[in-house]
Amino acid sequence: MTISIILLILLALVFDFLNGFNDSANSIATVVSTRVLSPRRAVMWAAFFNFAAFFFFGLHVANTIGKGVVDITVVDKGIIFGTLIGACTWNLTAWYFGLPTSSSHALIGGMIGSTLVKAGPGALIWKGIIKIVAFILISPCAGLILGLGFGVLVYRLASKSAPAKVDHIFRKGQLVSAALYSLGHGGNDAQKTMGIIASLLFSAGLLGDKFYIPFWVVMACYCAISLGTMFGGWRIIKTMGQKVAKLKPVDGFCAETGASIMLFICSGLGIPVSTTHTITGAIMGVGSLKRMSAVRWGIARRIVFAWVLTIPCSATVAALVYFLFHKFVR
Repeated sequence: MTISIILLILLALVFDFLNGFNDSANSIATVVSTRVLSPRRAVMWAAFFNFAAFFFFGLHVANTIGKGVVDITVVDKGIIFGTLIGACTWNLTAWYFGLPTSSSHALIGGMIGSTLVKAGPGALIWKGIIKIVAFILISPCAGLILGLGFGVLVYRLASKSAPAKVDHIFRKGQLVSAALYSLGHGGNDAQKTMGIIASLLFSAGLLGDKFYIPFWVVMACYCAISLGTMFGGWRIIKTMGQKVAKLKPVDGFCAETGASIMLFICSGLGIPVSTTHTITGAIMGVGSLKRMSAVRWGIARRIVFAWVLTIPCSATVAALVYFLFHKFVR
């Protein structure tokens, strides 16, 4: 294994760390904003279950990213470098502005941009890309419907109970729902970086003739995303937990439970869905249960606008980085 390969693997793990750093908001924003857990305890809780996803999920998403977005035979160090720089740049930009955007789509945009510069559109696997892009719309809508559905069900069941009793029950219930969501987040998002690293190793001839995800890659990625979650992207947590809608413990429980179901399904099907989009949709769904004005739709529009920009912006940066890499490094 050459020095350049090792450095690219480290860069991929930096991206995975930033993924956890950005997406810690998804896992803990509701449980912090409802004051069920302190921020410090919440990030530890989420990080533990991010890593625990290793024991519950297969590697379907990793295989989709590794060989279902671009033709793996054209992948080289330049493409991986451009992909990771494009994705990391967008992640840091989103963090700075407090926008809960998708690390997944930033990574995919980076792959598309750098591959287009090297090999043109013929090297893109359009079936996989269309499926992933479709979930930019599907995942928040499904999250909204599931969050709203759980909210309707729970509010009806608890309609005759005293508010203090409901609050007490769902403060404990939110610990479970936050754990489930963190499992879904780790099971889907950590695998995306695994796919990138495995693509790099395969292109360098280090995996032989068959594409697979080495065990050490799996462990390294779960560790990196868990560490990122522990450090937490507090700017984004504020947006998710306080600016989109005001939440009570019962609302947080419904949003996290609905979103986690969506993530479990997508991870089982090998679909690299955005955990950010899913939980944002679920929070909007639960918030609108009280009244439509309970959701701050201006903030929501700003978030959706950032979602739309994610793939083209990360693709543009990655394309430029690949061009410079090919021109001056190779």
